[in-house]
Amino acid sequence: MNMMKMMGGLIAAAAVANAAESHLDEALTEYKSVSGISGSLSSVGSDTLNNLMTFWSEGFRKAYPNVTISIEGKGSSTAPPALMEGTSQFGPMSREMKAEEIDAFEKKFGYKPTEVKVAIDALAVFAHKDNPIEGLSLKQVDGIFSSTRKRGSEDLTEWGQLGLDAWKGRAISLYGRNSASGTYGFFQKNVLGKGDYKSTVKEQPGSSAVVQGIGGDLYALGYSGIGYKNSAVRALPLSVDGSEFFEASYDNALTGDYPLARFLLVYVNKKPSEPMPAAALEFLKFVLSKDGQAIVEKDGYYPLPAELAEATIESLSK
Repeated sequence: MNMMKMMGGLIAAAAVANAAESHLDEALTEYKSVSGISGSLSSVGSDTLNNLMTFWSEGFRKAYPNVTISIEGKGSSTAPPALMEGTSQFGPMSREMKAEEIDAFEKKFGYKPTEVKVAIDALAVFAHKDNPIEGLSLKQVDGIFSSTRKRGSEDLTEWGQLGLDAWKGRAISLYGRNSASGTYGFFQKNVLGKGDYKSTVKEQPGSSAVVQGIGGDLYALGYSGIGYKNSAVRALPLSVDGSEFFEASYDNALTGDYPLARFLLVYVNKKPSEPMPAAALEFLKFVLSKDGQAIVEKDGYYPLPAELAEATIESLSK
C-alpha cells in the first residue's frame, strides 16, 4: 500500500510532529467535552484495534461517565454484519471492507458504510529478539508463509535457506492469525498475492497470541500489527524487491517506503447529509483529537496528521 499516494499532501502537514520521541502532530485539536451526551455504544470487529478501542473508551468515559461502551474484538470480518444488524455503532477493521461486504450493506440501507481512518499501522513480520536475520524481501516472506508462492519464490522451510548457516536445518516455525482476522486478509492480499497459506502456519485467535508465540520460539516468524510489539520480539526490515530494506517506522509508513503500511479503520452507518447520533459522533471526535491520537501512539501505533483528522471530523458532522 502506498501511503504517500493515499495521503497526498498530508505528509507535509505531518512534518510539524517532529519531536524525536513522539510523532503526535501538534496541530491536532484538543478534545473539549460537550453537554448532553449519554447512552450506550457498542463496537464489534477487529482484534488489532481491540486495545485501542478499549483505551479510547476509557478516555471517553472520563468525559462522559453516563455513557456505557461495550467492545468485542474477534476479527474484522465480524464488523460488517454487526453494523448491518444494528448491534454495533462502530465496526473497527484492520483491512478495508470487501466489495461484497459494501454491496450487502448498500443493498440493505441504500447507501455505503462510512470509512473512518483512525490510526496508521505498520503490519510487522516479527522474529524472536535473538534471531540474527537482518531483513526479508516480500518474495521471501511469500515463500515462507505461502503454499502457492505467487511471487515466484522457492519453498522456504528452514533457516539455512535464508542465509543463517548456524541454523541450517532448523525449521522456520510460523505464527499467524485466523481467517476471521483483517490482518490475515491484508497479509494474504498484499504479501501472498491472494495465494494460500501453508497448513503449517499456527493460526492464533488474537494478535497478542501471535507475538507471545514468537517471543517464546527462537526459530519463529509471524505477522501482527506493530502495536503488539514487545521486548521479546523485533520487527524485521522489509523490502519489496530485495534491494533496499525499510524499518517498520512512522516515517517509512507515512511515505509508503515500508511496504506493509496500512490505515486502521472504523466503519459506521451514517446516512448521507445527516450528522451521526451525538454520542457516536463525539466518540469519533475524541478518537481523532490530540487526546485520542496520543492514545494511538501510547499503544504503539502511529497517529494521524492533523489535516486528515480534521477533514474526517468535518465530514462526519455533515
